[in-house]
Amino acid sequence: MLFNSHVFIFGFLPIVFFGFYGIARYSHKLAALWLTGASLFFYGWWDVRFVGLLLGSTLFNYGAGYLIGHRFLNKQKLLLTCAIISNLILLSYFKYANFFIENLNYLAGTALNTAEFILPLGISFFTFTQIAFLVDTYQGKVKEYNFIHYTLFVTYFPHLIAGPVLHHKEMMPQFAEPSTYRFNYENLLVGTTIFFIGLFKKVVAADGIARYAGPVFAAHTAGVELTFLDAWGGALCYAFQLYFDFSGYSDMAIGLSRLFGVTLPLNFHSPYKSVNIIEFWRHWHMTLSHFLRDYLYIPLGGNRKGPVRRHLNLLITMLLGGLWHGAGWTYVLWGGLHGGFLIINHGWQWLHNRFWHRSPSKLLRGLSVLITFLAVVVAWVVFRADNITTAAAMLKAMTGMNGFALPDVWLPKWGAFGQWLTAQGVHFSNTNALIGGGALNWILVSLLIVWLAPNTQQMMVNFKPALNVPEGSNPNLLLWQPSYAWLVASVVCAVVSILFISELSEFIYFQF
Repeated sequence: MLFNSHVFIFGFLPIVFFGFYGIARYSHKLAALWLTGASLFFYGWWDVRFVGLLLGSTLFNYGAGYLIGHRFLNKQKLLLTCAIISNLILLSYFKYANFFIENLNYLAGTALNTAEFILPLGISFFTFTQIAFLVDTYQGKVKEYNFIHYTLFVTYFPHLIAGPVLHHKEMMPQFAEPSTYRFNYENLLVGTTIFFIGLFKKVVAADGIARYAGPVFAAHTAGVELTFLDAWGGALCYAFQLYFDFSGYSDMAIGLSRLFGVTLPLNFHSPYKSVNIIEFWRHWHMTLSHFLRDYLYIPLGGNRKGPVRRHLNLLITMLLGGLWHGAGWTYVLWGGLHGGFLIINHGWQWLHNRFWHRSPSKLLRGLSVLITFLAVVVAWVVFRADNITTAAAMLKAMTGMNGFALPDVWLPKWGAFGQWLTAQGVHFSNTNALIGGGALNWILVSLLIVWLAPNTQQMMVNFKPALNVPEGSNPNLLLWQPSYAWLVASVVCAVVSILFISELSEFIYFQF
């Protein structure tokens, strides 16, 4: 079941909402159980066969955590190691088995058969969530072992399919808080507003721009040679499609959870405004970045063993982070690119701190944002491409190796300006014109939004929309408040979004 579907908005959500608060008037435990059951139904709507897998994973990790936390036979480290390995085996079986077999066949010349696996939705997220729980338990950070709350923590439908990656210490206390089970008008208004902002981002912005990116990335396979304009246009369209898709999902998850009195951690915070790659990863998929830092980078040694080891740890972390996104060499290469970007960024910061102590001017900060954004877009090409050959063809065109020609159909439309460009040496020719005026309009509007407009959390900052919102997020512009003007704006946003739901389109992060 998708958040951006009529059956969810008009069927599942109202039933679960009214049922939750109706039951909570008599029993908080039964209300939590109702929400757990609804979450399992939500997951089973996609494929009921995997509900057993989700429940089995939950039972196994709860049991392992209970034994670790209660010092069973004083073998906590052994129990933790076995439990983590078991989780990774499960994840690897569904997500990486065919990838391993295909590469083994290629390298060793074997002819092993691959299997027809269906990747269980959200397996990466509920696996990582529970690995964090096990490690926190081992470190003595877990104090509560309420089984109903734990099951709800793992299966909670607003986060189950595509995150955020939750931490036990952030969520379990909220499920135990009596105020969570009392209906609150502020939660209703804040939650619905955030949800419909996210829905608008998905069905209007992300799905609207997606139709321009697909043909460009399919061009190489179809034997079409891309021009400089087409390649950059397609890359930028995908960058904005992914931005609005993931931002929209993150908003919708936060808004849905707020309806039930539960505040999720922030997972997305205007990453394209980042002045460097380090800041980008603090603002893009924030909970995954925190997980990789706390449970992989720091255990590898972090920055405690010298600069060479630090850079190696960064590279390993990002390579594995790329592989987490998918079983393919394009994802590994994408992770490696970002690992290299981070190493360069840390090196630049060391030089800056050592030889240039002045704060950067606004011009330099703007240039830093532009350079960071372009580096991210280049990496997204590798992330999106079906294979490395397609990625290489895209990047070749983006460097101008296929020429800089503009579509000749633009020349008569531009009149005197077109003639002036021709006189300056700009070449117009009969190109495939995969990127036209409509795509360029989308790109321009998207740039203005992601660079100049406040994000959802900034607009809602006075009502604590999410956990871990960075300081200084008050934009002093478009601040949300319960007023008639915002009510009208929210209703318009909701109506337009619902009208744009014509055919269902999954969120991009569902495949991870």
